[in-house]
Amino acid sequence: MRLFLIPISTRRALIYARPLKREISKQLSLTDKITNKAATTWAQWEEADKGWKKHIVSWGNRVQQRIPFEEWGLKSIPSLNAQKRVNPDHEHTKVDVLYPGNAIRTEKLQSILRTIATARQDLHRRKMWWSFLASPLTAPVALIPLIPNIPFFYLIYRGWSHWRALNGSKHLEFLVERNLLNPVSAPELENLYAKRLSSASIITDTEKSHAQIADEIEQGEDRLLLEMSDARKLATILDAPELALEAERAIVQVREKLQAENKAAEEGQTEKKDI
Repeated sequence: MRLFLIPISTRRALIYARPLKREISKQLSLTDKITNKAATTWAQWEEADKGWKKHIVSWGNRVQQRIPFEEWGLKSIPSLNAQKRVNPDHEHTKVDVLYPGNAIRTEKLQSILRTIATARQDLHRRKMWWSFLASPLTAPVALIPLIPNIPFFYLIYRGWSHWRALNGSKHLEFLVERNLLNPVSAPELENLYAKRLSSASIITDTEKSHAQIADEIEQGEDRLLLEMSDARKLATILDAPELALEAERAIVQVREKLQAENKAAEEGQTEKKDI
């Protein structure tokens, strides 16, 4: 397994895990089999031209886009037990963490990853149990002929999603606490972020050291670092095709949050002037 820490803005970052080819297990777990079956069914439904399948796919895709990118990132990290099945020495093996050294200070990497690992654990645990416990209450919907019990499947899906994210967060916390992370500042990532930092006028002196640039970023206001076109570039640089979708989702969500925060701040200033 290899981890990628991708700064989306100067204060928000996406964590993403990519299994190494030699780590891909030939024996699928029951959860993996169910997940693959669900993915195949969903793909078939996406081909429908009309009808309830088309409506469900359209609604489902909108729902997935609203799921926080932090949850998607943690879901990409396999559970500790799953990783041990494909690599029995995992508990004693360092895991590479690729990141841009000119956007994140190496000294801060450990604390950033610890925060990502622990900040949402209570939320995922609480929502996981709520989703699973609430799902039987949707039983009456199953009595409606010809229409699947969508509320039930939605709650089961959300419970599973929170369960995956919770396991991923615990695995990441384990790696942080056991000091099993090996920070690797990737030169190609540094080049991409150097261009973005310069074009956004976040840095003006490109001759500064990575540590100095990272300090400037940390002390400044929260600003978006990536553009939508960068998502595919990241996927190519890191040889992780699935990362493109995750990065695009994160960029959209962070951009919307920053716009909402800026709007709220402007309204707050206007109200003060009116008083």
